[in-house]
Amino acid sequence: MKTVLVTRPRHQAESFVKELEQYGLVSIVFPTIEIRPVPGWQVPDLTRFEGVFFTSPNSVSFFMEPLLKDKPEELEHLGKLKVWAVGKTTAQDLAGYGVSTQPVPKIADAASMMEEIDSDEIQGRTFLFLRGNLSLGIIPDIITKRGGTCIEITVYENIPPSLEETGKVKALLERGELSCLSFTSPSTAVNFFEAIGTTALPEDVLVAAIGTTTAKALEKLGVRTDIIPEYFDSPNFAKAIARALAEG
Repeated sequence: MKTVLVTRPRHQAESFVKELEQYGLVSIVFPTIEIRPVPGWQVPDLTRFEGVFFTSPNSVSFFMEPLLKDKPEELEHLGKLKVWAVGKTTAQDLAGYGVSTQPVPKIADAASMMEEIDSDEIQGRTFLFLRGNLSLGIIPDIITKRGGTCIEITVYENIPPSLEETGKVKALLERGELSCLSFTSPSTAVNFFEAIGTTALPEDVLVAAIGTTTAKALEKLGVRTDIIPEYFDSPNFAKAIARALAEG
């Protein structure tokens, strides 16, 4: 029986586990991040900005909840701005608040999205970037290089896993009971390898990344990526993992 380690937050793991089950794969959920809101920041005056960037469903929920609670009038202003979302799920979550987004590129990562934005849309303009504490900062960096201004607000933070759960997963790895490690964001990958204390893996364990941004984070850690889906979403991620494990 092939077993996949799912490292995404527990409240987000259920749908992915069900996708894997469709292919007869067993899942072990090991959240390498616990996500919680960052206190102390204030919802800004959105009329200051030309556009807003959301890079994950977490950036949506942890920004929109305080906005609706503390400054609901800003929702109307948000609707008048250009809003970019990395990934279909992020765009769908924004749509749930009545916020329309720019077209989502096929390759749903920050770098690909920025490539599709003309430099004329950036230069001399000010943008808001909602981020987690482990953001790679790709979007602000590109905006700055193109002559724009980017205001960053960290709205959520990632907390590493407990020592007890880490010990259980290390034991599974050592006993050869894991067929594939799956990572759905750079933070899930970074936190996983920091938790287990090594990037050395058994040769027969496959490493799967949901997209190129996560794969690049793995590369920086010195970890090979064996699986990247054609489309960067959960159904295609599960399909790619199942195909690779079947071929193995």
